[in-house]
Amino acid sequence: MEKHRSQLEKFSDLCKELGEKEANVALARVLANPVLTAPIIGPRKVEQLRDTIKAVEISLDEEIFCMLNNIFPGLGGKTPEAYAW
Repeated sequence: MEKHRSQLEKFSDLCKELGEKEANVALARVLANPVLTAPIIGPRKVEQLRDTIKAVEISLDEEIFCMLNNIFPGLGGKTPEAYAW
């Protein structure tokens, strides 16, 4: 946790600016990535599912994607190009 605290704080601050929960922004990022076919979610309660569904309503523009890529650059370079086949 300490190793990634700076990244997590930046991500949390960005989510607060967007007025969204961190989990929903993360899921929105996955949903918007054309190289990923399906995220796996695991709600245990109906309330969790309802909250998670909000992720499909979040629109992340290019500026937000750049911010997310700067916070979490990935292992192999710029995403999604570095991971596309």
